[in-house]
Amino acid sequence: MAAGVKSCLLTVFTCCYRIVGLSVCLAVGFLLSILSCALYGNWWPLLVVFTYALAPLPNAIFGRYVSMDPLADVSSSVADFGRFLTSMLVVSGFGLPVVLAHAGIITFMAMAMSITGGVLVYGTIIVYSTLFREQSEF
Repeated sequence: MAAGVKSCLLTVFTCCYRIVGLSVCLAVGFLLSILSCALYGNWWPLLVVFTYALAPLPNAIFGRYVSMDPLADVSSSVADFGRFLTSMLVVSGFGLPVVLAHAGIITFMAMAMSITGGVLVYGTIIVYSTLFREQSEF
């Protein structure tokens, strides 16, 4: 019985370390995005933060239309449209700082900080969704 409790506690602590690590990574990503605005006195890179918030929503909404049968060779156009919207938001999250820097609206360092923050935020979302995905039983 003691071995079972120890194994359960180890699993809980491992899960807590994952959550704490992901939350630190997410906080650093948002901090870099906010600092890219505040340090250089230009708040245009803050538009990228809205794409962080909106990017997972189409997959969450339209992902319900995916077939749960792994052997089915059926593709749902609604789910594909959700993936398209998500990829459009992610690409615009990376492209918007580049366009703003090219136009001379923000500095190069603000662009680099905004893109680095975007990589951290999007990476955290992807890692969270893969680590804590529900396992389907066959």
